[in-house]
Order: sequence, then structure tokens, then C-alpha cells
Amino acid sequence: MRPTTLLGIAFVGIFGFLVVNSFGDQVGGWETFDDAAASGREAHVVGTWVREAPSTYDPSRNVFSFTMADTSGTVRPVVYANPKPANFEDAERVVVQGQIVQDGADEVFQAEHILVKCPSKYNEGGSEFKDVEADRPGMPVMQTSARQGSL
Repeated sequence: MRPTTLLGIAFVGIFGFLVVNSFGDQVGGWETFDDAAASGREAHVVGTWVREAPSTYDPSRNVFSFTMADTSGTVRPVVYANPKPANFEDAERVVVQGQIVQDGADEVFQAEHILVKCPSKYNEGGSEFKDVEADRPGMPVMQTSARQGSL
């Protein structure tokens, strides 16, 4: 083999290694709070906001804190060094990205990013499909709610 071919193969191999090494941790799936605590690394945790527990925003420190239950039912406080996300109160699910840290004697989840999954405005009020006789018999025709201007 020619030296330029070997150099090209080596370059592609090194580039591939760097890509896999750089993005490998970020391509992981969802974890629970317990998994995140055991691994000690950054994690994505899916759960729901515990509405009964207090949520606070401290504008002097720019810190939003709330309590979240993950998919296994484990409940932990979450601290986010930014304002509360828009539509947080409407969220069906919350995804936090960060890691477990010690806060005195307690462990809290320090979130770097928060994503909220809100109910779809298109499913709200229930659109329904109804089988009607139109130009083509048996074709489903979508009937929408009467709220035309509520987009």
C-alpha cells in the first residue's frame, strides 16, 4: 500500500474515534434518579412535576427549584440556574438534563437544561374522525371543534 493510502485510512480511523468518543455520552437513553446517582455522570431524567411540593424562583440568584418524580417513582428536588421555563405549569412531562450533586446532607439534581412536554393544542378539546358519506364513501373526514380562533 502506498503511504498516502495508509495516512488516509489512519485519518478516517482517528476521526471516527473522536466522533464516537465526543458524542457517545450524549446519545444515551433516559435514566432514573437512582441510575444518575449511581453513575455520577450527566443524565437525562424523565418524570413529572410534583405539584404538591413547593416550587420557587429566587430572582436574586436566578435559580428555579422544584420537586420531580421520575418514571420509577423516585422523588428528588431539582435545581435549575435559570428562570422557570415557559408553560412549566402546563407540562405533562418534564425532562431534566444534568447530574446529582450534594447539597449539604441532601442529594439534589442540578439541571443544566429543562424540557417540558405540554399537551398538544391540536388534541385539546378532542378532534374526532367520523366516517361520513362524502365524495368518496367510507373516507374519514376530520371534524374539528368550533374554536376556530384559539390557535
